[in-house]
Amino acid sequence: MSLDKRQGESPPVAGVGDLADWFRARERPAAQWRVGIEYETLAQVRGTTGPVPYAGPRGIEAVLRGFSRFGYAPVEEGGRAIAAEKGGLTISIEPGGQVELSGRPFRDVHEVAAEIDRHLEMGRAIAGDLGVEFLAAGYRPWGTPATAQWVPKARYAVMRPFLAARGRLAEDMMSMTASAQASFDFGSERDAAEKLRLALAAQPALAALLANSPVVAGREAGWRSFRAEVWRHTDPARCGLLPFAFEPDFEEAAFRRYTEWALDVPMVFLRREGRYLDTGGATFRTFLAQGLSGHRPTLQDWEDHLSALFPEVRLKGVVEVRGADSVSPALVKAVAAFWKGILYNRESRDWAWDRVRRLALEERLALGEAAGREGLAARLPDGRLLADLAVELLEAASLGLCRQGACGQRGEDERVWLAPLTELAAARRCPADAALEAFRAGGPPALSAALRVA
Repeated sequence: MSLDKRQGESPPVAGVGDLADWFRARERPAAQWRVGIEYETLAQVRGTTGPVPYAGPRGIEAVLRGFSRFGYAPVEEGGRAIAAEKGGLTISIEPGGQVELSGRPFRDVHEVAAEIDRHLEMGRAIAGDLGVEFLAAGYRPWGTPATAQWVPKARYAVMRPFLAARGRLAEDMMSMTASAQASFDFGSERDAAEKLRLALAAQPALAALLANSPVVAGREAGWRSFRAEVWRHTDPARCGLLPFAFEPDFEEAAFRRYTEWALDVPMVFLRREGRYLDTGGATFRTFLAQGLSGHRPTLQDWEDHLSALFPEVRLKGVVEVRGADSVSPALVKAVAAFWKGILYNRESRDWAWDRVRRLALEERLALGEAAGREGLAARLPDGRLLADLAVELLEAASLGLCRQGACGQRGEDERVWLAPLTELAAARRCPADAALEAFRAGGPPALSAALRVA
């Protein structure tokens, strides 16, 4: 069903309670909890540092259409391919031609890992034919938003000027960054609140472990994760930490609190009849109270609005953890295992929360910035290295996977997927350290080789 048809059939919104209830309707019993992954990579012309254009026989559109040989159907907008779909799997593109796998949600990390491997195998076949390559990094190491190959997608044409007016690095976010995101189900309002709050609090440790964007415009940036800095200058109204999640009574009314925050964020667009309408910066609260250009809000409008909010951890129909740079496939699998371990087991979750609950809001903000700049060498308020906290949280994740049974359908212990993260934490290194070593030793060709995944 098309998005426009879904929007036309979507129920109208009578009041704020309907919006909070939208989250409540997506609660699931623990037996139905799954793990989802989104994995973005940066496309460049093989053997060069140039981005891949959208159009042409060797462009991003050709990449998307190339998945048809594996049974995918192209999704078109105005006759141009903007995605490819097959049985719940989606290959989509970000504004600067970043290619993203939106995987099916799976019960265990073994299945997530197999899905990532299948995706990359197809990507390598297509890349080999078209003369492109895919890099895993949090920020494209060369070029600028002005030299990026922006894709002709209506949503992005609206978002670009809207966000650029609100943050000096908003265009960098759209065209130059790539990430690895994981999503998790919740069973109740309190469950969602605890997962959201813990993920926000633990995020600096994992962001530091996976920092992988130290080169910008062909030069060392002075950040282990420049992508983290980009997000701080995108749009403060819709990005960053969520202070209300750390207030004492958050668990009692989490859906309402998140809804109230989202209501006051300006809408990027309103979609009607295949067009993205200018909102004039109206908030959803104003839309709910007064309407907009003769239109009244529907629940599909609310879902659209939620998709254009970018906090470090996002609440939609799932809890979506968004803080990691794009990294190697092994580390993306480790991301899924890490968060599954500490979010899906009560004992592990409580243990992990005890390690991060004492920081004041200002300390959390400072730690997030330090994690991006210094990686695991950043220091906690008590003087310990962020690497030490990462080790403790990995122990909590391992415990959680063990308590969940830890055995997937093939009878393997899911804790095996944590090994790459455990090794990094023990060595107090992040992927940016290896990337910098490659860049210093051999320049752009060596860095491309170090980051190449397909």
